[in-house]
Amino acid sequence: MKLYNTMTRKKEKFEPITPGEVKMYSCGPTVYNFFHIGNARPFIIFDILRRYLEYRGYKVTFVQNFTDVDDKIIKRAKDENTTEKEVSDRFIQEYFRDAEALNIRKADYHPRVTEHIDEIIDIIKRLEANGFTYTVGGDVYYDTSKFVEYGKLSKQNLNELEAGARIDVNEVKRNPFDFVLWKGQKPGEPAWESPWGMGRPG
Repeated sequence: MKLYNTMTRKKEKFEPITPGEVKMYSCGPTVYNFFHIGNARPFIIFDILRRYLEYRGYKVTFVQNFTDVDDKIIKRAKDENTTEKEVSDRFIQEYFRDAEALNIRKADYHPRVTEHIDEIIDIIKRLEANGFTYTVGGDVYYDTSKFVEYGKLSKQNLNELEAGARIDVNEVKRNPFDFVLWKGQKPGEPAWESPWGMGRPG
């Protein structure tokens, strides 16, 4: 079996790290609404790949996450006068209902962001210790200029992107392509304790 390798831009023979076993991760939905046909595409692709690998005799462990804390979830909860958990719980169930209608099997594990806050904080602390982050007003940003291979997977040069990109200007960012890892708490938003103050994953 050959799979397309985004890094090399070639189809390459698939060889698992551990003979006979495959561990797969797929980014799942941000659960603030029903998923649409565009969202369904990767869900179906990973389901087909998983089934084929199992058919070929591999022991497959498949993980698909749910992003259950996010600006859109917070907004919907506020608009509906409910909680972020109630919004995410509802649309996780709607996801499973729609996935079943498409004959998409459940993953072996469906971790939620809110179940792994400690691990997220630990990863950000490691990035901080290695000089890859900076903090502004309780928000922690990833400094893309510190990672020399940033853009390698997409085959894009950061300097070229800066020269021609159309993006919103954010005055607190050192670089337009930096992204937030941790957001400081705003009034009425869910938050957890962290070394940077109360906040949540970005």
